[in-house]
Amino acid sequence: MDRKVTVAKSAGFCFGVERAVDQVYEQIEAVKNKKASGPIYTYGPIIHNEEVVRDLSDKGVMVLETEDELRALPRNQGTVIIRSHGVSRHVYEILKERNVAVVDATCPFVKKIHRIVAEHSAAGEAVVIIGSPDHPEVEGIKGWGNEHTTVIMDGEGVDNYRLPEGRKLCIVSQTTFNYNKFKELVEKFLKKGYDSSVLNTICNATQERQVEAARIASQVDAMIVIGGRHSSNTQKLYEICLKECKDTFYIQTLGDLDPDSVSSVRSVGITAGASTPRKIIEEVHTRMAEQSFAELLKEEEESTKPIRTGEIVTGQVIEVNKDE
Repeated sequence: MDRKVTVAKSAGFCFGVERAVDQVYEQIEAVKNKKASGPIYTYGPIIHNEEVVRDLSDKGVMVLETEDELRALPRNQGTVIIRSHGVSRHVYEILKERNVAVVDATCPFVKKIHRIVAEHSAAGEAVVIIGSPDHPEVEGIKGWGNEHTTVIMDGEGVDNYRLPEGRKLCIVSQTTFNYNKFKELVEKFLKKGYDSSVLNTICNATQERQVEAARIASQVDAMIVIGGRHSSNTQKLYEICLKECKDTFYIQTLGDLDPDSVSSVRSVGITAGASTPRKIIEEVHTRMAEQSFAELLKEEEESTKPIRTGEIVTGQVIEVNKDE
């Protein structure tokens, strides 16, 4: 069987994630060459990918999960790297109080949302962040607002929302939120008649990735989505692809893929979340291509299998003459 394998051009590290990961490795080299002071910490896993986090851990990078852990850091020692998701305003205040070195790897697109929320909140407006409440990016964005900053992720949240009297409304979005769902929720808000401004802060790379994934999924027999289990943007990719292709598989690494699940399909699409290293994508692509080649060899071997004396086989008579 000649299988077609299509890999999304947008699959893998986005600009912000690649920049953050590079900065951690650069810091490791700086400490090794005594150009910076260790130990090295990241506030939260630098990305939602267990393979990358494990490699950094092997190189001595420690992950701090809570603000209490930040407050417990020895003063004047070590370096804390802020991941691409960004953090609340008060996290910077804690780091300043501990007087530790800070490498700020916050994605520039997320930084822009921080500024928007801070400015509109300072102007007395209420802010709604459309996104997942428990996502670290959203938690960080909310930390630049005030008591009138609210996170909403679905239609029920819009229905239950009441704008504080006398205030304008500013609506922003988590950078990795589903674009179509964002539009749907914004339309529900506009029907409420509030004096509001809407800023589409979904990252262009996220929109492009989602559109390309949907297009490929609609054209193949099976779709493979690669990314960490805790990756919000990968989960959204999976949901989008599943709507277009019922045989969509969500994996973290090649080891999670059951070869039999795609053994009989003629076309396979592959996409990956923003936290998926190129190496893992290439491994899955290679396996899909190799499996197709192996099946071709198997078919060839079966078609040219030698017939032994006395063996009974089923065949088709294509010619008869006087000798044979």
